[in-house]
Amino acid sequence: MKRIPQKAETLFGAYLELTKPSITFLILVSTALGYYLGGDGITDYRQFLITLIGSCLVSSGAGALNHFAELESDQMMDRTKYRPLPSGMILPGNAMAFGIALTLIGTGLLYIFINQLTSILALSTALLYLFIYTPLKKLTWLNTSIGAIPGSIPPLGGWVAATGKLDAEAWILFAILFFWQHPHFYAIALMFREDYKKANLKMLPVLELDGKRTNRQIIWHSLLLIPVSVMPSYIGILGMTYFWGALILSVGYMAAGFPLIKNYSLDNARLLLKTSVFYLPALFGMIIIDKIL
Repeated sequence: MKRIPQKAETLFGAYLELTKPSITFLILVSTALGYYLGGDGITDYRQFLITLIGSCLVSSGAGALNHFAELESDQMMDRTKYRPLPSGMILPGNAMAFGIALTLIGTGLLYIFINQLTSILALSTALLYLFIYTPLKKLTWLNTSIGAIPGSIPPLGGWVAATGKLDAEAWILFAILFFWQHPHFYAIALMFREDYKKANLKMLPVLELDGKRTNRQIIWHSLLLIPVSVMPSYIGILGMTYFWGALILSVGYMAAGFPLIKNYSLDNARLLLKTSVFYLPALFGMIIIDKIL
């Protein structure tokens, strides 16, 4: 059954929705894992907490500013027309001020209490998301790949917060998130392509009917995810418990994309989306289990 979008019932709820809680939560988890792996555990809980608070504020601010930037598109789509700005719960100027304040406060916290590079990574995530990815959604289907870059930076920020430097190993976490995002967002774009078409968003499933290029992108990126996901075990960051868990999860993720080749349908897109939503927390869970064992 298709979920019917709901308007926020309170002003607090509307401002909370502006922060894009689900995306912010994912950013916090990936930042925390970057910190955990980079520091080989958590020894300075004050530093860890400030890293998460600063990252949360920057992510929340970017989310609010994205609502402001995409007001016109959100008004056109059924799935977004009840968001705080299109519904009139919050004025656009207030959303922009809220977003700028959160972004600057979060960046300042990271700069003052953590280190300069962590603050730069957090701010660059927001800027790439707002000024590169968001406008490209109306220009080219490559927006998905370009948008995956800011979506993959948070674990780098966590790693740098713990170590003070950007080690080569941290880029493996970046690559895992980068390749994971493609099947995830192509599945969403297929499920809501009629909405995206109304808003003139150049998502690949909107631009083609047969799904051939979309399916190639899904299989290609999920295939590349398999060796990348097990690489932490090869270089000694994690052990064999993680290796086998990551291998099984990644092969399963790729397999979830194959039904779309046979039947390019909403049901199969939904199956892929559900698999992608399961994959990432399960993979993160394998990291924790491996460390504990």
